[in-house]
Amino acid sequence: MAAQKKRTLKAFVGVLIGILMSNLLSSSHFCRSGVEREASRPMQLLDEENRRAFNKNLLFVGVITAARYLDTRAKSVYDTWGSEISGKVTFFSSEGSKSDYVPLVALPFVDDSYPPQRKSFMMLKYMHDHYVDHYEWFIRADDDVYMRTDKLEELLRSVDSRKPWFIGQTGRGNTEEFGQLSLDSDENFCMGGPGVILSRETLKRVAPHLDHCLQELYTTHEDVELGRCVRKYAGISCTWSYEMQVIFYHNQSGESAFSSDLKQKEVHRAITLHPVKKDQLMYRLHKYIKGLNIQNLQQSSLLLHRDIAASMDELGHQVGGLSQVKLSQSLPLFPAKRGAPGYLGETSLLGVPTKLNRYTPRTLENVLEWEIVSKTLYSHKDLNPRRRIGSSLKEGLGDVTREIMELINSYSKQRGRVIEFKDIFYGYYRVNPIYGVDLILDMLLVYRKYRGHKLTVQVRRHAYVQQTYTGTFIREINNSHHLLDRHYSSTEPEPIHRHIINQIFSKLNVKLPPLSKSSTNNKTNINFILPVSGRYETFKRFLKHYEEQCILQGENTSLYIILYKNESSPEDFTNSLRLVKDLNFRYQQGGVRVVTSNDTFTRGRALQIGVELLQNKDLMLFIDVDMIFDRSTLERIRRNTVIKRKVYFPIVYSLYNPKFLNEYTNISGSTQGIIDETNGFWRQFGFGIGSLYKSDYIDLGGFNLMISGWGYEDVTFYDNVVKSGLKIVRAVDPGLIHVYHNVQCDEHLEVGQKAMCLGSMADTMGALKTLQELFLKYKTLFR
Repeated sequence: MAAQKKRTLKAFVGVLIGILMSNLLSSSHFCRSGVEREASRPMQLLDEENRRAFNKNLLFVGVITAARYLDTRAKSVYDTWGSEISGKVTFFSSEGSKSDYVPLVALPFVDDSYPPQRKSFMMLKYMHDHYVDHYEWFIRADDDVYMRTDKLEELLRSVDSRKPWFIGQTGRGNTEEFGQLSLDSDENFCMGGPGVILSRETLKRVAPHLDHCLQELYTTHEDVELGRCVRKYAGISCTWSYEMQVIFYHNQSGESAFSSDLKQKEVHRAITLHPVKKDQLMYRLHKYIKGLNIQNLQQSSLLLHRDIAASMDELGHQVGGLSQVKLSQSLPLFPAKRGAPGYLGETSLLGVPTKLNRYTPRTLENVLEWEIVSKTLYSHKDLNPRRRIGSSLKEGLGDVTREIMELINSYSKQRGRVIEFKDIFYGYYRVNPIYGVDLILDMLLVYRKYRGHKLTVQVRRHAYVQQTYTGTFIREINNSHHLLDRHYSSTEPEPIHRHIINQIFSKLNVKLPPLSKSSTNNKTNINFILPVSGRYETFKRFLKHYEEQCILQGENTSLYIILYKNESSPEDFTNSLRLVKDLNFRYQQGGVRVVTSNDTFTRGRALQIGVELLQNKDLMLFIDVDMIFDRSTLERIRRNTVIKRKVYFPIVYSLYNPKFLNEYTNISGSTQGIIDETNGFWRQFGFGIGSLYKSDYIDLGGFNLMISGWGYEDVTFYDNVVKSGLKIVRAVDPGLIHVYHNVQCDEHLEVGQKAMCLGSMADTMGALKTLQELFLKYKTLFR
């Protein structure tokens, strides 16, 4: 046994010595030949080689454009992916074209007529004559294509550029053109739209014959004729590969391509995306791709943190103390501390390995609960345990499944197979308050093998996924529109201290005068539209709250009250008018206006009366008399409502019946400390409170004034907003509280309205836990 080990060791040492000698000999030869090249070659070529080493001479991109697109499409290309090419990008247009922004070549004796056959061929000739020895690859591109430069470079560096290559999406012509392009059964061409790539060798073979090819055209298609010329003089065809249809992606939607949701597998997999007809869509697409790159970098950072944590664990260091570990006396593992420019992240959070039991609850209340996802969502946390899957969860599941499939197929393609996602049978998910989201998914997949014995079969697989929190990041934006301090003069109390001063003076029974409206004139004015019918005590509470939150605080707001006479309580009408009169007497600039009506009360018609009092550019807030709010809500209304762009529908917190709670019956003032799962619930399907500009309201067609009685006008209006091109901001607003009031459902309501009314009554009775305790206490009284 010892002799065998000795022979093995001698053989290993011999091989090692041989490798070292071979490297020494080859390196000396390399150094000698390098000196000879340096003596014989001009300095300019040495500089080109140096630049190639720094990724600057990989490819030359020629972009075909026209004079009318130089300030739009061409500029957007140069501003986005064109500035990130590992090489050079140049735009080619007609004779006489000029641009002060993009690098431009105005080709002589070339016009902007379509199809651009002469322009394309002359561009390739120019690229050959001026740059063929400076770059490895050459791309012919349109001005409506987007290129992912990182993926493009990765592709090109995996291919030997010394060989003739003609790379792109293979084309044979559409159904109408089939058989009319003078192509044999084994011939093809590279479609010009998604981009065409030629190696240096291909361009060298083709360039001398471009004039001849231009004189012998069989069709009007520039890409077909280029493919014919390459096939004839370079002896190669466009790459026959199914994958090229994916990475050189052509969207069939035409002008509307890439204008909708970009979270599509085609966008994620492609290297080039075509066509991007509008320059603003080019910027939008570039921003989205940048976001994907950031996600990839975050994932790489996460894996590195885990590797570091695993390595340090082998040395006996726990993940929670890695921020204090030193590799030597003066070399800490993480030199930059939290808040410093070079801070690398919280390893105690990012370095924790992935496992379903990495969070250990200490008490029964801290046990994480799973929720079930199938065709619907099953959750014990809601009054409705079985409900539809919300858009946010649906989008999140789509992101997860897409990333899973990309990870799976990154290995599968090397083995000649691809796996496609079909559906999720069911899944479980839970939110870990420390580490992130845990997911267990049962997925239906389609397995396709396209090498050797071809096969297509459906399979089911389980996926265990963890989405890890990466820490909280704060970005400060210097936006003077939202810096409150700038709206006040130095002689006035700053708003951040105003509430403290109010408290001091209130103890002395002295009321501060309201801040002048001029101090807040830079803040958008919010026009409250409040329908009222009866309900005097509730209206009194609202008016007092408005006085405290808006008038006394100097907020730039106006209140339009649409007051209806109520036959059942005529004194409420008179008393309500007196309240408004007293308020306007005390505050000359209070901005409160009342409009009376003798008609039968309908909320939609009441709001319409208020709308008609405003100008088209006014910001409107539809509100109910049962609501209370704070100043943070006003800021959210201003930020989330943008004319022609965004409409704000806050999700309000609705209090339960005080008969079960015995709390908050006379609620007023601050909303702090109210929100609790036993006090109320978030009204997910309430759309009565909303803010938008009057011009957008008009464009949407307004409320359906044919609806009478309780509710439903807000639902139909919300549906119209969903169908429009406006963005809906829909989020919980902790500053908006709906105070409980009795709901009387008229027996004469339509079926849909009555069902909604009864549902609202049931929702506001009390928390499920409270009702359960009540039932158990008095269960003998129930049948």
